[in-house]
Amino acid sequence: MSKLKLISWPVLVPPLASAVLWWASGAGLGTMAMLVCVSALFAAVIAGVHHAEVVAHRLGEPLGTLVLALTVTVIEAALILALMMSGGPEKAVLARDSIFSAVMIICNGVMGICLLLGALRHHVQSFRAEGAGPELAALITLSTLVLVLPVFTTSAPEGVYSTRQLVFAAVVSLVLWAVFVFARTVRHRDYFLPETGLGDADEHAVPPSNAETWLSFVLMLVSLVALIGLAKLLSSPAEAWIRAVGAPPATIGILIAFVVLLPETSAAVRAALANRLQSSMNLAMGSALASIGLTVPVVVVAAILFELPLVLGLAPKDLVLFALTAVVSTVTLVTGRTNVTHGAVHLVLFAVFVFLAFEP
Repeated sequence: MSKLKLISWPVLVPPLASAVLWWASGAGLGTMAMLVCVSALFAAVIAGVHHAEVVAHRLGEPLGTLVLALTVTVIEAALILALMMSGGPEKAVLARDSIFSAVMIICNGVMGICLLLGALRHHVQSFRAEGAGPELAALITLSTLVLVLPVFTTSAPEGVYSTRQLVFAAVVSLVLWAVFVFARTVRHRDYFLPETGLGDADEHAVPPSNAETWLSFVLMLVSLVALIGLAKLLSSPAEAWIRAVGAPPATIGILIAFVVLLPETSAAVRAALANRLQSSMNLAMGSALASIGLTVPVVVVAAILFELPLVLGLAPKDLVLFALTAVVSTVTLVTGRTNVTHGAVHLVLFAVFVFLAFEP
């Protein structure tokens, strides 16, 4: 982990993104302004995750990957709320599409490419199944509670929870996520530590100083504020573009998940290539759990306070994809050892998810 320099892109991007937001808010969104805003949005996401990595490196494993997962979740929740607040009834499924897309991208896309590339370089890789197993159990439970049960409950229309059911789902999601955090950072911390003797230079690099850590923390917050504002500013043009190209409405949820997970995917792939699959698993499973355990309570509170419509139940084809993903993930994680076949299977599932999203 390199030391922060006062004149470097991680330091310059957050204030520049904020300046772009201020400029675009008063200038109107022409074609050139939109391109600048989109570039600033991506740059703010990458810079925000970079500064989260600096803070994470200071904290060490496994708390470090937890910080990264939290950062990504804050970004995801902020983007969802920004678009829900600026939209109407058609945004009722946005939270569902974004959360489901995040789960599918992480469990099939991120895990698939990490397992495949790691196996191609190192043949067989190992991780601690005693940590990944309970994480997967919690993820399947949360996903079923939030995305599957609303299809079958009868207190509200199909796919919708009643207010009391929403509150219960939010509380249970938060509690189960808190239990996961306690297990990872306190009670069973050793279950999530990489095996000794594996790793690259970053794993043994000198942690950043307190000043660098606090600077990264402040710049991470600036990045988050900038990207929330830019996302809200770009929401209407993005929807118009999606309608113009004939893409389904669920595309906006996939885009949100893709934007916020892209930098973390890069970190997970680098760890897998360095034969640190445990770190990749920590990133992937931690992000998936935080995506539901933290995003759902935030969205539920906003939906209740501002009387926003909220549909959480999945469509039939997505129910099948989720069930298949749960079964395949269980088979992948049960032994603690992976090979190239595991990665290929997960990537095929991810390809099916993307294809059916555009060709339902």
